[in-house]
Amino acid sequence: MRLSDEERQDALDVLSEHVRTGRLDVDEYGTRSAKVTAAKRVSDLEPLFDDLPSPRPSALLAIPRAGATAVPASSPAGDSALMRFALRFAVPIAVVVAIAVFVLSRGRLILVFALPLAILLITGWRRR
Repeated sequence: MRLSDEERQDALDVLSEHVRTGRLDVDEYGTRSAKVTAAKRVSDLEPLFDDLPSPRPSALLAIPRAGATAVPASSPAGDSALMRFALRFAVPIAVVVAIAVFVLSRGRLILVFALPLAILLITGWRRR
């Protein structure tokens, strides 16, 4: 993912904090800050902070560190593979079912439009 100017500035602030705490000397800060300024992607920041403890730039907080174990997100009860599939493909399935209802109901349009709309409202589907 590409870095924003705000994320670069946050990384520079974190480097400054490491200088203030004595983890980096001024020369190393200069080298790393030049690389942060030139960084285009989040992956460009990773090697600059791998050997440093917390604090870390906000852009790297979403990326698990090497050797760190990822904490699995808790899933709601009843979250099965079938449920995930149904939620992911709810709108396309609803469209196919709506077309089938249209054909079988001989043109009663209210059912064709109501079914996909109901599915959209229930699942909270948003265009990505």
